[in-house]
Parts: sequence; C-alpha cells; structure tokens
Amino acid sequence: MSQALLQVEELSVSFTSAQRSFLAVDRLSFNIYPGEMLALVGESGSGKTVSALALMGLLPTPAAKLEGGRALFQGRELFSQSESQWQALRGNQISMVFQEPMTALNPVLSIGFQLAEVLRRHQGLSGSSLRRRCLELLEQVSLPNPQQCLSSYPHQLSGGMRQRVVIAIALACRPSLLIADEPSTALDVSVQAQLMELFERLRHESGTAILFITHNLALVSEYAERCAVMYAGRVLESAPRRELFTQASHPYTRMLLRAMPQAVARRRALASIEGSFEHGSRACNFAPRCPFAMPICSEQAPGLSQLSASHALYCHLQGARPPLPQAARIAEAQPSSQQTVAAPLLQVNSLSVSFPLRSSGLFRRRRAELKAVDSLSFTLEAGETLALVGESGCGKTSVGKALVRLLPVKQGEILLNGRTRLEQLEGKQLRSQRRHIQMVFQDPYSSLNPRLSVGESIEEGMLLQKLAGNAAQRAERKAELMRQVGLPEHMLSRYPHQFSGGQRQRIVIARALALEPRILVCDECTSALDVSVQAQILNLLKEIQRQENLAYLFITHDLSVVSYLADRVALMYLGKIVETGLVEEIFAGARHPYTQALLEAAPQLGGEGKRKLRLEGEAPDPAKPPSGCPFHPRCPVARELCRQQYPPLQSFSPSHSCHCHYPQG
Repeated sequence: MSQALLQVEELSVSFTSAQRSFLAVDRLSFNIYPGEMLALVGESGSGKTVSALALMGLLPTPAAKLEGGRALFQGRELFSQSESQWQALRGNQISMVFQEPMTALNPVLSIGFQLAEVLRRHQGLSGSSLRRRCLELLEQVSLPNPQQCLSSYPHQLSGGMRQRVVIAIALACRPSLLIADEPSTALDVSVQAQLMELFERLRHESGTAILFITHNLALVSEYAERCAVMYAGRVLESAPRRELFTQASHPYTRMLLRAMPQAVARRRALASIEGSFEHGSRACNFAPRCPFAMPICSEQAPGLSQLSASHALYCHLQGARPPLPQAARIAEAQPSSQQTVAAPLLQVNSLSVSFPLRSSGLFRRRRAELKAVDSLSFTLEAGETLALVGESGCGKTSVGKALVRLLPVKQGEILLNGRTRLEQLEGKQLRSQRRHIQMVFQDPYSSLNPRLSVGESIEEGMLLQKLAGNAAQRAERKAELMRQVGLPEHMLSRYPHQFSGGQRQRIVIARALALEPRILVCDECTSALDVSVQAQILNLLKEIQRQENLAYLFITHDLSVVSYLADRVALMYLGKIVETGLVEEIFAGARHPYTQALLEAAPQLGGEGKRKLRLEGEAPDPAKPPSGCPFHPRCPVARELCRQQYPPLQSFSPSHSCHCHYPQG
C-alpha cells in the first residue's frame, strides 16, 4: 500500500462553555491514502465537522481547544503550522466544502470574484486565463449559464447552485485532499449523482483523496472505499465499504442502517435510535441507548476487536450480532365509508404561479415573467400522503407556498372540501381558512422566531385564530402538543437555539398542529436531518396522520423517504406534473423518461461503486422554456414530435398517468 496522504493520530478537541467542558472529539485516529474516499458517518454532534475544522486549522477559538494528537499531511505536522503556512495550504493543497453554502459565501461579493480570489492567491492567474479557468470550474460542477453566474451574487442562486459554487471554489486548485462536509444535503438526486461522478473523476484522474462527511448512508454504500462510524467523538467501527454494509457489527452501526427509510418497511415504524448523546464518559458512550448494554459497558471503555485485517470494532460484544428488537407495526387507519363518494379534501385545478422579471427593451417597457408553476392540477384526500418530487427549481416549493397563500396565484383554483375557493379569499376570510392548511418549512431554525420561547411560538397561532379559550386551556393544549411530538412539557420555556435540529423540527410540527389543520404541507422537512432523527420525524408524521386523519403534501427530493411514507407520487418538471401514480406504480413501473432518470440517479443501500447517470445537463431556464415537451432537450428518446407539441396525458391505470409522446415500458 502507498504512503498515507494524511495520518491522524489520537486527535482530541474539547469545547468549554460557562456550564461545562467536554470532549467533542476523543482520541480519533485514521489514515487517508491518495485517490481514496473515506466516509465519516454518524449523527449530528458526533464530532465529524469538528474533526474536519481541526484538520483545516479552523477551530472556533477560544470555545474549542486542541487537547492532543497530531496530523501528518504529506509528512508535514499540521498542528504546528503558523497562520501564514496555513494560508498557503488551505484552498490550495487541502480544500473544504462547507455544509452551509450561504454562510460559506460572502453575500456582498459576486460569485466570479470569490472564485477568482482563490486562483489569484494560489496560482497567480489573471486576465483572460483567470476568467477562462473560472468558467471551466463552473461548467465542471454543471452550473447552468456560467457566464451569468460569474456576475451573480449568492442570494440570486438556489441552494443547490450555491452548493455547487462552494464545490467549484474548493476544487479550483486541484487539491491533494478534499474535505467534503455534507456536500449533497441541499442537492436533488440528479445533481447529487453528477457531484459524486465528479468526485470519482477527481480521485481516479488527479489522485485527490476525499474525506466524505455525510449522513447519507446510501451514497456511502455506493461510492466510498472505506467507512468510519463516529459516535460522541469516537470511532466505534471502521471497515471497507462492502464489509461494513454486509457485516456491520456494532449495535450503533446496525441501528443506523436499519433506520434508513425503504419501501420494504412501509408497514412498520422505522427503528429510530431513542435517547441522546452522552459526552465525556470513559466507558462506552453508546451504552445508555444500546439494546444490548451490559454492566461492563457503563464501567469500562471497550477495547479494539480486530474482526479482519481492515475491520476494526470497539464494542464489548466483540463482533457478536444478537438480533435487533423488531420495529413496531403501524396500525392502519380505518377508511371512512364516505371517502369514496365525498369530494376530495383538496382539489387544485390549473394552478399557475409566476414571478415578474426585470423589464428589458427600449425604455424598459417590455415585461417578462417566469412561470414557476404552469397549469398544475392534483387532488388530495383526507389521510393521504402525496409526494411532490422533482429537481431544484421545478416549482415544488412554489406550489406549497401558493396553497397556503404565501405566494400570489396567477390563475387556477384551490378548492377546500369542494366548495371553499382559497385563491379568492382575502383579509379575515383568508385568515380564518388558513388554519386548515399549515406548512412545515425546510429549515426549522429560520422558521421560528428566536426572540419567542417555544411556548409563545406555539401559542401565537392559537391567539390569532381564537382557539383553546382562556390561558389555562391554551397552556393545557401546549403541553398536549409537546407530548404529541415527543418532547417534555418543561421545554416550553426554552428558546429555539437551545434545541437540536430534530427537536426544532418537532416544535415546528407542534406549532402547525396547534391550529388543528386538515392538511400539512411539508417542504423538505427531513432533508437536513440525520438518519436516526429522520426516522423519528417520519414515525411521528405517520402516527399523527393515523390519529388525526391528516393529509400531507410532502415536498422532497429524497426518493427513499417517498418510497416509505407516500401513498401517491407526482413528478414535477419545469412547473408541470409529468407523471403521477401510486408509489408502487412509480417505483416498479415508471413510464416517463424523466422519472426513470431520477430513479436511476437515486443512491441505494447496497449499491456497488459508480452508477450510470442517464440524466445529463440542466433544466432549461423557466423564463425561456423550450417549445413542445419541456423535457425534450435532455430526453434520451426525444424525437421531432417532442420538439413541436406538448405531449397529451396517457393513462396506464386509474391512478397512473404521464405526459409523454413515447412512454417507456
């Protein structure tokens, strides 16, 4: 084996606050070799990002302190570098893709300036060669219209586009080591697949080593060569990818894998990992949450068990794999005898949402618009989950916001209970009906007022809608809602920053339920969550739906979540629904080439290495949609008819249909 590019030995990092001090990273050791991808997986708070920041010399001081250990990069001791030496190293030989692209980019500098800054600093490029290299990098990460992107500012790009800009900056100097911290969280499956293919090319063509930090186990199972599982600052198990996914031995690793949503688990609750981290124990930190914990687990730290030459385990079970407890079976809601004859709970007819664009032409009198949603129709029944799936920018979120009237409706109908025209309501009438459709936003932290306690946030809607009577009744209702979402009542007095991401998402759900809605619009509400926390939220949503007979419009790009949670699926492309059907029909017999391409690009547990990517290119500019079928510029089976005419609706069953001239069988 070649010499290790990076050797990390006994790395320890502590955090100190007014209340306590604890080890966020506890004696972490690993090696990365040239051209290798090592995946570091684990729940939020396990120390993955802190380890990466330490290796970049970016620990937030004075809160964080390097307690010990060393890191050798190409034989050079990193932790003894001066700041000027770090500046020469960062972005040049070692680069990092940060998790949150909006905070990683400077909001007052253009994309072109930020990309060129790295190249000027480390490679001395200027003039036309500098601009040419910037365009080449943006094309490399599949950004549409690179020329325009160079002059754009971060707020003018979508989350997925900002993430690709951050990746382009990290790759600018062809680093020897790339640290990718959750690089695919904000990306849909097609762009995610393109990104992973780019990483593969880097590894094999340039010999770049990649430390891949993620909670997406499906991506790890397809692309990583080795995997290390972290918990509360320590590595509990490490092994080659195939060996780890077929012979995982630590209870934590096994429980993480079982928590992944899959179609085969539709009738059962996901086996989430209950409880929370306990830092600082000299014994096994996972013991309080482990179903196989023994007295020794709370008294003594487990030693190394070498299960094979490359499979290391830290567990007192020493490789024994007792069966995990069975996940609970979900009680099925009893269908109402009236459901087959009653009008749909929600009926959307020819919905269109547009955004005005900057005027152009002589005297700027010409007006243009961007059609975010174009003549979209669907129905939603009580107790049903309809998943709205598609790439970033296809209009999914615009549909959700239009339903709750956060965006103006240009044309079309939104009928509640077959009689209330929501798009026509204003003022008091709109406020009174808004309680029936509530939205759970993608980022729970930004959707909660940081100046209001959790109790005040939950109560705010009740006061506005005059629900739950007096203060005592509202207090009782708030306590009931907290219990319903699995949080203790005493947390009502806390503020949003005092909760984890998963807990904040539960609070947002409780706030939405406070108004006793009949429909929840869930906008990517699990995309940024760990596997175990995601399982808890999905279980919670299923249980609440069973109890309250709620309908969900579930907006997501995670097809594994769709396969587990949804009853029906609608695929969107460029503002239109191109295919719809029952989950079983879509996943087993998709007919539209776009749907087939998304399913092909989606990562799956047990995947083997590189996947063939069928969906190339970017969606066209919604302000200048192509003629005929909007998908034809990217479609592998497009013909002349596709360029001339929008395809009619073709039905394959009472529930399965698509808009395609040449549906695939």
